[in-house]
Amino acid sequence: MTQPFRVGVMQLTMEPLEVMLESARVMDEAGMDTIWLAEAYPWWRKHGMEARSSTVVSALMARETRQLTIGWGIISPFTRHPVQVAMDARVVQEAAGPERFLLGFGTSKIFLNNIRAQTSKTLGPMRDAVTIVRGVLSGEPFEYEGSTWSASVPGLSPQAHTPRGVPPIYVAATAPKMLALAGEIGDGCLTASITTPAFVRYAREQVAADVDIGCTIVASIDEFDREAGRDGAREIAGMYLANKFQNIRGSADTLLELAGIEMEELAPVAAAMERGGRLAAKEQVTDSLLDRCRPIAGTPEDCIAAIEEYKAAGCTHVMLELWGERRHEQIRLFGEKVLPHVRG
Repeated sequence: MTQPFRVGVMQLTMEPLEVMLESARVMDEAGMDTIWLAEAYPWWRKHGMEARSSTVVSALMARETRQLTIGWGIISPFTRHPVQVAMDARVVQEAAGPERFLLGFGTSKIFLNNIRAQTSKTLGPMRDAVTIVRGVLSGEPFEYEGSTWSASVPGLSPQAHTPRGVPPIYVAATAPKMLALAGEIGDGCLTASITTPAFVRYAREQVAADVDIGCTIVASIDEFDREAGRDGAREIAGMYLANKFQNIRGSADTLLELAGIEMEELAPVAAAMERGGRLAAKEQVTDSLLDRCRPIAGTPEDCIAAIEEYKAAGCTHVMLELWGERRHEQIRLFGEKVLPHVRG
């Protein structure tokens, strides 16, 4: 089956609720296909922000929008038992209506650090989580004994007033075995921030299945000024490059290697983030470093060309990481000047 090409926005859940809801309303009006909620983690407290629950925010967003598809991008299977995840998913299905919800799982090693539950065993828990959520949401009687989680859930009564069916389930992956698992059990695969076209090609090979490949890509836009259009991308790139240096060494190696970025290059960015926050980190992101992150950034023409490169590499679902000032104006510009040229 040929996957439809979609463009959405990745929203970190570390901003005030009303800020996130207003952004979702602007995306809905601009014609974006999706909003993916990247569940923030307590690490962001170090930088003046607060983590908020994606599962709660997603239901509110569903009520505030009409066409925008809401995605969890991602929640960790280690944060909630999969039966509870299925219960949370039902709420979003009910709030959003048919075919407006996507469920994404990812390990989230940073969250595991926060709860002091680091583990090298991630494939088994991911398989358990996807299997249980699908089983519970199917509505059939479900019994399962897994390596990490198990479930015993009765069937859903025909008289129950509730949405039915299982939403598409995505698996976030960077390492080869998790990418392969995404292709085996997922309806889609989500890649990490600082995804490049080279990593998309690598992921496609490892996934080895015709599933939706959602790619998290730093982005920003200005209608006329290329440098101004790269400014927001520089800021979000600084935040994520610092994050990879401080929190997820090892798991990000392939991602950075395919981007041509050495881990040692990120030390000044991470130090600046610790010292002065995201604006200080932004100042350490050189033009060369930003270029190797392969952002969708600049003028509308630059952004169209970048999206086409990602499409050619095998990306079927662009997830723009928008940041910086004038974010709502940027969303509207993407909707007006870019989306009509890259769809279809």
